[in-house]
Amino acid sequence: MEKTDGVKVKICGLRRPEDIQMANRFKPDFIGFVFAKSSRQVDRNTAERLKTLLNPEIRAVGVFVDEEPEQVAGLCRDGVIDMVQLHGEEDREYMERLRNMTHVPVIRAVRVKSREQVLSAEQLPCDYLLLDTYTEGTYGGSGKAFDRELIPSLRKPYFLAGGLRTESVAEAVCRYRPYGVDVSSSLESGGYKDIKKVEAFLKAARGGYAAGGGAGRRTGGKEL
Repeated sequence: MEKTDGVKVKICGLRRPEDIQMANRFKPDFIGFVFAKSSRQVDRNTAERLKTLLNPEIRAVGVFVDEEPEQVAGLCRDGVIDMVQLHGEEDREYMERLRNMTHVPVIRAVRVKSREQVLSAEQLPCDYLLLDTYTEGTYGGSGKAFDRELIPSLRKPYFLAGGLRTESVAEAVCRYRPYGVDVSSSLESGGYKDIKKVEAFLKAARGGYAAGGGAGRRTGGKEL
């Protein structure tokens, strides 16, 4: 299992050159290109152009909802994305097909309803989980938090998402010790990423991990 000396930060929904410049300046660990239908959606050509501008130390994650696995694998093979995030109804069979086409890491998003649901998702052939808020009719990006007491002890590393804000992320990181945090809407002003909000969030998230002093509730199913 991958080790970490601090919480990883993923900023999702980048779609402009200015967003990439901002990412290169503040260096989140991951950025997300949303290929699924969304106000933050990008097409292949846009993502390809943006990826050429991205610091190679930052990994680009493609976010999909029930996309044909051949399309997803093609983006991976062509270097447009470095990781895949599945946010729809993709099942074990889908994920195994994708695994046969590409070997990039896979994040399985779970819109949390119960502990049992999360534990079941952990059995899927993925590398990471992403725990997000269940909202009827949407697949993410609601900006709402979920009951984090529903997070079970997990063996796989997970990203914590759903309603994280600069004011709350340090406490969440300190208490739950996720592998990473995922954020989008709370860092926007007027529908676009706000440079001051991004900077403040990154400082708060990474400061929350340091403030925990290495002692936390769970990461990858282990107490730290």
